[in-house]
Amino acid sequence: MIIDKAEVIVTSPDRNFVTLKLTTDDGLTGLGDATLNGRELAVVAYLQEHVVPLLLGRDAHRIEDTWQFLYRSAYWRRGPVTMAAIAAVDMALWDIKGKAAGMPVYQLLGGASRTGLLAYGHASGKTLPELFDSVRAHQEKGYKAIRIQAAVPGLKSIYGIASNATYEANSGVRYDHEPAQRGGLPNEEDWDTRSYLRHIPTVFEAVRNEFGPEIPLLHDGHHRMTPIQAAQLGKSLEPYDLFWLEDCTPPRTRRRCASCVSTPRRRSRSARSSTPCGTTSRSCASSSSTTCAPR
Repeated sequence: MIIDKAEVIVTSPDRNFVTLKLTTDDGLTGLGDATLNGRELAVVAYLQEHVVPLLLGRDAHRIEDTWQFLYRSAYWRRGPVTMAAIAAVDMALWDIKGKAAGMPVYQLLGGASRTGLLAYGHASGKTLPELFDSVRAHQEKGYKAIRIQAAVPGLKSIYGIASNATYEANSGVRYDHEPAQRGGLPNEEDWDTRSYLRHIPTVFEAVRNEFGPEIPLLHDGHHRMTPIQAAQLGKSLEPYDLFWLEDCTPPRTRRRCASCVSTPRRRSRSARSSTPCGTTSRSCASSSSTTCAPR
């Protein structure tokens, strides 16, 4: 079963998507997602110019061999563009293998071990009433866990807040967790770590008072803090029993604050390596995140 065609498809139904479609000589097709928000065309070029020529003529059954070849054969390894491209190939090949075997991929990987997963929704708001409305809207959709993101007084626009200032053409479109919006240039945002560290604990206090102690709450720091600041935030949020606290610092600095707080910490898909991602002491699936398997 030889790969004889590879297509890189770019679409934008409200946001950008990059899809890799592989076709074998016996007509099976596999799809893999290569979307990297805000740098979609960089992945497109990487796939078209550096990856696709290496795939044509390869055995589609040799998934692990292909992954190792694409990862280890390049002098410059890792990084979001490289890993997004390789992940797309991996997904597409597993899609093909599942179709060849006549069963879903999860059966090939050992079968189901549970009947469902706890998923979380991304709630955000510029004010507390707006945030509360967002939480309730997600609960009505069936989400049992909620990620809480809130605006900071004095800051006009912050990534992850749906009601932020945006391009006129995007008016009415929620961008709760998108780093890229439609427009010729990136949307500029504000930031002040000290204001954020003072404000966020009051937000979680208000959310707990409004929704009670049982609902699992999450928060994403988006890599904005130093280890000392992350430890300060973790300690200040301990009374509100977060399910997890995600991405306070850049990946390489996280171990420095690991022993400082009792709040569970999560490493997101932005931690790019060949080791497991999404590492945490609790299990929860994001409504938008992609998990990866160890190598």
